[in-house]
Amino acid sequence: MFPIEIETLARLLIDEAREKKLRLATVESCTGGLVAGSICAISGASDVFERGFVTYTNRAKSEMVGVPGDLIADNGAVSEPVARMMAEGGVANSNAHVAVAITGIAGPGGGTPMKPVGTVHFAVARANRSVAHRHEHFEGLPREAVQLAAIRTALEMLREAVAD
Repeated sequence: MFPIEIETLARLLIDEAREKKLRLATVESCTGGLVAGSICAISGASDVFERGFVTYTNRAKSEMVGVPGDLIADNGAVSEPVARMMAEGGVANSNAHVAVAITGIAGPGGGTPMKPVGTVHFAVARANRSVAHRHEHFEGLPREAVQLAAIRTALEMLREAVAD
């Protein structure tokens, strides 16, 4: 279903989280649940995967994971502060120890000169740790390629947080 590289990353993540007895959550916007899907496509995911939030709209970001509307209004949904709050909200609104958040512009429309198509912000929160952030520009890629690159990055960031 997913490319072998993503399947391998998801399998490694599950094994590593199981070993550390950590539960995982995802908070996704531009990937629309695909990170959760990549994890759940692996047998044994139920040992570590707690839940996934698909927060595609600004309202969903506020209602489901507590991102303040004024933070979105001030910074835009595709921003570092919003990604960080999404990740923190993923941990706070679940029984997970670690949550990854993804917010971006997968395209082909929706980009601006300040935030072109392919702009994606990632954040990972782990209970009682500082939130990690990454900003990527997957420029010039079609929608599916932006989403696949975002899935790969999110899984890598989750693995880093689990290993920490």
